[in-house]
Order: sequence, then structure tokens, then C-alpha cells
Amino acid sequence: MNLEADKQLVQDFWNEASCGEKLYMKGANRKEGFENQMKVRYTIEPEILEFADFPSFKGKKTLEVGVGLGSDHQMLAQSGADLYGIDLTPRAIKNTKERLELFGLQSNLQVADAENLPFKDEEFEAVYSWGVILASPSPEKAADEIYRILEPGGVAKVMIYKRKSMVGYMLWTRYALMRLRPFTSLDEIYAKYLESPGTNVYSIEEAREMFGKFSEVEITTTLTHGDLLTSKAGQRHEGFWLDLARKIYPRALVKRFLPNHGLFMMIKAVK
Repeated sequence: MNLEADKQLVQDFWNEASCGEKLYMKGANRKEGFENQMKVRYTIEPEILEFADFPSFKGKKTLEVGVGLGSDHQMLAQSGADLYGIDLTPRAIKNTKERLELFGLQSNLQVADAENLPFKDEEFEAVYSWGVILASPSPEKAADEIYRILEPGGVAKVMIYKRKSMVGYMLWTRYALMRLRPFTSLDEIYAKYLESPGTNVYSIEEAREMFGKFSEVEITTTLTHGDLLTSKAGQRHEGFWLDLARKIYPRALVKRFLPNHGLFMMIKAVK
């Protein structure tokens, strides 16, 4: 296993387009595009707003690990955080800098690696990261870095992916069962077919272990738009069969009988 080569694959994937950039950056100009992307993001993923509670970051020295296209970073800036942000890709930093400038907001942004954060021990009061460290070849190392840079009593809010989810089952059906490879593991399916190469997934127990250094760890899960097929499925997935699945998908049954089989695993950890 070559971790640096794996990390380069992740960087190349997201440097081609930040999450949501191809799907939702619509408008007559860049500012309008950013506004549309933000509107769509919080419409299809309302759990972000509840989990993040962006106003709670006001006045706190805060680091966002993985700024992506910058919508959450904009919310943190608008909430009055003393804000810093890193991303593995120059594209994300460029997009987020442009976004904040268009809206008259400030942050300290730089290209950096979540596994090797360029900050001192106990430098931050809060860390936020939504669906980012799971793309790292070693999310456990990224979690350790988050712990290192937080001050005692500091709070980390991190979302990673849950292995046993409806998204995973659907991907397995398409890329394993329908290809007569039923013994393919969910881990392999996620790593190859969900997002960037090598995407990692976890059980709740494994997530608790990853954040085991923290004094308090609270984990919640939810069925997402992906689990319920209520939106576009992401930048990698489209076509006839997916369109058909959206029309016949038994959402009511999933909500009733499989409510704990959602992709998003939201972790609030206190150092």
C-alpha cells in the first residue's frame, strides 16, 4: 500500500471539481452560482444545519478541515467564528477564497493535509469537518490531528460515512450483485464506487474507537437524500437504471423499517 500515491489520487479527484460544483453551480455569475449551490445543499441536506449549529461557533477560534466549495465555511464566517480552513486541493481553496470575497467575508485559508495539520498543539477551540476525513488514506490519523490541535474542552464536529447504509446496499447491488460478484465487501464497494478512490466507511463502534482519545463522544445517524433517492446521486452516478430506481424506490418502507441505515454518521467529540 502506497499511502502517498493513494492521497494523490484523492487530491486529483477533488481537484477536478469540488463536491457539488458540477451539479449545483448554476447561475448568471459566480456569486449567483454560489448562492444556488448553498440553497440546494441545505435543502437536500438539512441535517447539516442542525448538527453544525453554526451560530455556536461565534467568537471561537475554529478550523474547518476540508472546505470544499465553501458553503459551510461561508456559514461559519457569517456566524462570527475566528476562522481558519484547510483543504487538500488548490481548487477548493481558490473557490472558497473567491466565495468569501464575493460575500465580504474573511478566513485564513491554505492548502494542507488533514493527516498533518500545520498548526500548534491546542491552538483551536473548535473544529468542523463534514464528509472529509473519510477520503483520507488514514482517517484515524486525521482524527488524532484534530484531537492534537484542540484545546482542552474544545469541540470537534465531524461527519463520516456509515458502512451499513442504504447507499452502500444500492451500490453493492449495482456493482457486485448485478456483476455476479456477490462476495464483494461493502468496504471495497465504497472505496471504488462512491466518491474519490479509497473512501473509508465505519461502524458506530469503529467511529467511537477512532475518537477514543476524546472525553465525550456523541454519535447520531440519519437517512440522507442519497439513502432515500430524493436527489441527484452525486458527480459519479447517473443513467437510466438510477432514474428508474428513483421512481420505484420504497421510501416509506425504508423510513419505517431501516431508519438507522443512513450514510451520514455525525460525531460530536469533546476533548
